[in-house]
Amino acid sequence: MQDELGDALKGHSADYIEIRLEESQATRIVYRGERLEEIGKTSSLGGNVRALVKDGWGFVSFNDVAKLQDKIELAVEQARLVGKENSKFSPTEPIVDAVTAEAKKEPATVPLASKKQLLNEYNDIILSTPKIQTSNIGYHDSQRKITFANSEGAYIEQNKLDLSLRLTAIATEDGQVQQIGLSLGSQGDFSTIEGLQDQAREMAQRAVRLLSAPQAKGGEYTVVLDPVLAGVFAHEAFGHLSEADFVYENKRLQDIMVLGRKFGSKHLNIVDGAAVPGLRGSYKYDDEGVPGTKTYLIREGILENRLHSRETAAKMGEKPTGNARALNYRFPPIVRMTNTFIEPGSVSFEDMLGDIKEGIYVKDWYGGTTSLEMFTFSAAEAYTIRNGKLAELLRPVTLSGNVFTTLGNIDAIGNDLQMNQGGGCGKGGQSPLPVSNGSPHIRIRRCIVGGN
Repeated sequence: MQDELGDALKGHSADYIEIRLEESQATRIVYRGERLEEIGKTSSLGGNVRALVKDGWGFVSFNDVAKLQDKIELAVEQARLVGKENSKFSPTEPIVDAVTAEAKKEPATVPLASKKQLLNEYNDIILSTPKIQTSNIGYHDSQRKITFANSEGAYIEQNKLDLSLRLTAIATEDGQVQQIGLSLGSQGDFSTIEGLQDQAREMAQRAVRLLSAPQAKGGEYTVVLDPVLAGVFAHEAFGHLSEADFVYENKRLQDIMVLGRKFGSKHLNIVDGAAVPGLRGSYKYDDEGVPGTKTYLIREGILENRLHSRETAAKMGEKPTGNARALNYRFPPIVRMTNTFIEPGSVSFEDMLGDIKEGIYVKDWYGGTTSLEMFTFSAAEAYTIRNGKLAELLRPVTLSGNVFTTLGNIDAIGNDLQMNQGGGCGKGGQSPLPVSNGSPHIRIRRCIVGGN
């Protein structure tokens, strides 16, 4: 295959060309309440060609991998029609490598009937809980072999495994609706979603308890975020602002996201890194053949880096970070996060609560919006903090504010980093891309909480 792709890439008038071929197998199971809405296994084979000519891109995707020369010519012609300037594309060393993927219990070794039986157990537990009206369950696993070659001499074969599960319990009473969800994922280890019967039961019971919980009084509070919600904050509110294609195309964001600017105290470090091993967003090479890295976005409170593809790195005069990713062969790679997290500090959860006279503890999330530096997130659970202790359960609350002001108001970072590997990231029509995010508990002063 290496010789075949190498020959196909020769003889074309372009600044840069790459070929990506992909074979994949996937399983998907979806429940809505008692109804099994989807179950099945799929397989696909396809590829794409991307060509750069005078700063213009051509892109062709296909399911028939024959006649690659013709597909390359079509991509080159597309690029030639739109290209008008000198191409900007960071140089990298061409790599030749093969990457295998292994998991403790690969999903391919588990029969489809066994997967369905396990999800049936979880669904039965949720639906048998009094006052639970319905449930949502979504399971997905995949295994892919990706072959990448470019006109610079790179040739990389990567095998990737992925798995995700989302359980949701929805409770109703007297016209009220409350829900609690649980998201899990891994790099293809099926055992991570086994043995969740107790968690499914407790999750459903928490949803029911929310029906009778009081609502918080809206206002400004000292708030403690659990690792899940703090990780989502790091990803959604800040991580997307660090994706260089977003910065490059937005003058206002360029004025805000100036490298060297202070955004928090010395204890604040925010990282994105595919080179952090064992997580859903981890990989050895991105979809441009660039090695994955560990990139400090904020180090000791200072904005130090942003996330790049080869193109954005060249246009902004910075180094590629290995963050060019495509959902599959139907899409071109764009700048995406991988594993985004706030590094742990030294404060225990008990000490974090200890000097709060009146505050709110928030856990998990089930929605949110961002608009440049402004954000609003819905926490799935909330508890009153009173005199340094957790008190009564509250209805879900919203948190809102300016991300940069909020980063500056983080005054305590816990010692209990946890990574959330459920769900996925969406951008540019490519969703859900496997990522992870995480954080220790964090404490934020003067946070706006929505309630009564």
